[in-house]
Amino acid sequence: MSFSVLPRIGMGTFRLKGDDAREAVKSALSLGYRHIDTAQMYDNEAEVGDGIVSSGIPRREIFLTTKIWHDQLHASDLINSLHDSLARLKTDHVDLALIHWPSPGDDVPMAEYLGALRDAQREGLADHIGISNFTCAQMDQARDILGDATIFTNQVEVHPFLNNRTVVEYAQALGIKVTGYMPLAVGKVMGDDTLNRISKQHNASPAQIAIAWVVARGVVPTPSSTRPNHQKANLDALEIRLSNEEIAAIDALDRGERIANPGFAPQWD
Repeated sequence: MSFSVLPRIGMGTFRLKGDDAREAVKSALSLGYRHIDTAQMYDNEAEVGDGIVSSGIPRREIFLTTKIWHDQLHASDLINSLHDSLARLKTDHVDLALIHWPSPGDDVPMAEYLGALRDAQREGLADHIGISNFTCAQMDQARDILGDATIFTNQVEVHPFLNNRTVVEYAQALGIKVTGYMPLAVGKVMGDDTLNRISKQHNASPAQIAIAWVVARGVVPTPSSTRPNHQKANLDALEIRLSNEEIAAIDALDRGERIANPGFAPQWD
């Protein structure tokens, strides 16, 4: 089966290693997740592949994303690195291959690495291609290179303390789906008074409210958890409907708190 749209929620695997990664992927799939998100930089593609194989869920029913690290952006390196990723993931293709970060300092021209990514798609290594951590100007540049309807998603950090509104709304206006990573702000949502207050109204957890808020914005969240009960709760959050007042109250929590902000990051919008 070829996916024409992103599943509504993904299972993130950042920081998951070894058996924790294997078991988390297997557990998530058993609970009903069908979107697994990894990356070359996470150093867990082999374990993610193991978890998928051991889950017993047919590969064609799973939407699998990986991301190409910024040291592999030269055209030949990119294709070779994606072949290596597929070998580790024990599959002949990913459903989505992303450029993890734009080339630091534009060391590699965007036309080179996006052209190579498009070649990888044409070779059948990836059903869909996309970008991650791209600014508004970089999305414009990417669309100029690839044309309309090719960029499947821009994956960026989105949580109540960084709503990333400029980039999210710009991408959506361009018809690019946004995937939101770190939707729980590495657990910080659990201590927020507003999220706790709203969670009580819904007999839910602050984490579930944060995920429901991300979904209400038309963004696909990719929360990460090793615990099956948390994985299930994150999945159940898709059923929560927040009122306009509750969404506005969560919107007001934005404080520009960026967690993923390495020294090579672009100039953020």
